[in-house]
Amino acid sequence: MSTEENIIERLSNLLLERRASSEDSSYTAQLYKKGIAEILSKIEEESKELIEAGELRPTAKKEITHEAADLWYHTMVLLAFNGIDPMDILKELERREGVSGLEEKSKR
Repeated sequence: MSTEENIIERLSNLLLERRASSEDSSYTAQLYKKGIAEILSKIEEESKELIEAGELRPTAKKEITHEAADLWYHTMVLLAFNGIDPMDILKELERREGVSGLEEKSKR
């Protein structure tokens, strides 16, 4: 990865900042205040919407892209809520790179 911050790093930093924001000024701060149940509910909702976009309109790239971005955003809120750096997720993906999915799964 480059030394410049990418969108994942910028968004992660913003999400951490929003933990201290007023609920009145930030949707993310509202999610944090409502707690883990609300964050997980949003991830479930966004997952379903992404699945629907993929099933019903498999060639609708715009809708799939939009729903995937919503899911990634809410997943990043969950990571920030739990103090997990998204770079750790990227490192885990790099660790798995080149490893058969079947092999990786058998190690769990």
